Amino acid sequence: MMTNENIRILLADDDADDRTEFKEAFETLRMHTVVQTLNNGVELMKFLNDDASIIPDILFLDLNMPKKSGLECLSEIRKMKRLDKLTIVIFSTSSSQKDIEETFLRGANIYLKKPAHFTVLKKTLSRILAINWQYYNSDLNRDNYLFQL
Repeated sequence: MMTNENIRILLADDDADDRTEFKEAFETLRMHTVVQTLNNGVELMKFLNDDASIIPDILFLDLNMPKKSGLECLSEIRKMKRLDKLTIVIFSTSSSQKDIEETFLRGANIYLKKPAHFTVLKKTLSRILAINWQYYNSDLNRDNYLFQL
């Protein structure tokens, strides 16, 4: 995934503080990224359904959002042919086994529990961008689904 081209990252999260911290983490990492954020699942699906939108390389998707949950968005995205290669990282405060299992079955690539500290967030995001996604995206792999440092 690490190239000289910018990696397009999209975060859908209803928490303004989480969105700000997420963007700041990438700014301090000084990686070749373009980070865009959306406030909820309705905005996300409107963006992804717009043919003029540039599809991100990685979507970080919060689960617990008003109007349309991350789980609903995940299900819709995985039914869309033009998004079948989209890498989706569930980015949630939940560590519920039910949420982890459900998002795995619906086709997310990785489940990341939101780190409590900014330094851990930066380290985690850096590691996620360094992943060779070819192996993560080829087959669902339960062994490496729950991302941990």
